[in-house]
Amino acid sequence: MDESKVPDEFAALDEELTRPARRSERRIDPGPTAMVVAIAMLVLIVSVILPWTGPTAGWQVLARLAPLGLLPPLFAFTSLGFGLVVSAFALATRWWGLAWLAAVGCGISVVTGLWAIWSRQVGVPYGLTAPGPGMILAVLAVITLATSWVRIAGRR
Repeated sequence: MDESKVPDEFAALDEELTRPARRSERRIDPGPTAMVVAIAMLVLIVSVILPWTGPTAGWQVLARLAPLGLLPPLFAFTSLGFGLVVSAFALATRWWGLAWLAAVGCGISVVTGLWAIWSRQVGVPYGLTAPGPGMILAVLAVITLATSWVRIAGRR
């Protein structure tokens, strides 16, 4: 018998034994940082109820019920999309790829959030309303989510 050939039964057994190892390589363990992520997600939900600019609440910005330009709705969409939806899926499935998607997406949301705050502040002399507490709270929550997801995904 040629030693370079492995019988089919042993090849199937090897595949069966290595499958769980490969599956666990694609998983993350958020550890205690999962609680930080959950609290930041809750803060993000609360921020949607608060005013984001003038009397306009975050959910109204997301629904585009007020003409606010491009940046506040873009931030609302990215922060809730990545900060809530992708983060929830990443926590539930513990997939490494979703953890990185949440980290990158929340990083993009930080940039759009800071840009949205800046656009509101420089536009105040021209008739725009200043950023509200909800928008500032949402940016802080997304900063927390981005750093937490980078920490979680980078551990693997």
